[in-house]
Amino acid sequence: MVRTFSPKELAGHIDHTLLKAEATSEQVLRLCDEARSYEFAAVCLNGRWVSLAAERLQGTSVKVAAVASFPLGADTTQAKVAQAKDLIYAGADEIDMVADLAAIIESDGRYLLHQFGAVLDVCRSMKPAVALKVIIESAALTTDQKVFVCQIADQAGVDFVKTSTGFHPAGGATIEDVALMKQSAPRCKVKASGGIRTAQQALAMLEAGAERIGTSAGVQIIHELSESGGS
Repeated sequence: MVRTFSPKELAGHIDHTLLKAEATSEQVLRLCDEARSYEFAAVCLNGRWVSLAAERLQGTSVKVAAVASFPLGADTTQAKVAQAKDLIYAGADEIDMVADLAAIIESDGRYLLHQFGAVLDVCRSMKPAVALKVIIESAALTTDQKVFVCQIADQAGVDFVKTSTGFHPAGGATIEDVALMKQSAPRCKVKASGGIRTAQQALAMLEAGAERIGTSAGVQIIHELSESGGS
């Protein structure tokens, strides 16, 4: 049986996202106010805006997610660890870190496991613990590569595997990738992001196994579901 979602239930799975380089403080504050109004799960932002968002959302249920090593994932482990600490101290509740694509393509599981573990150690050392989402850029990978990196993420114990940055020319999330990631990393949750702009797309991703939806179109998606009589 296909699960149905009310607009409020769907909102609770959405990371309300603003990652464009030219975003302004006014736009970030508006994003936070929308997230509070619609009761989205989180806002997802570049590090520049984490402290502003954390201040705006203090006392609400909305979490602040910050991207790390974004959008390429090619930073050293030491740099990723330092960035994660900086983002958390600025007020991030969750870290969305891009995986090292070269290590995935070269099947360097040892490197990936060490890097995931090093950043996860930072997240777990906080009280309360900070969630770690690992972005694998699924559209740019072969099926075997997707399975490989998801198995490493599952072994490391990260909280989420996430499909995409939304910035790669190969594309964003697909239903097939979400289902594959869920199967390949059974202990992790899945975040679908990249190109999700309609209620139908969002609901299909949840049906495929996603727990979170990363989108800059959250408000439109909720309005669309409300107007269609979603329940």
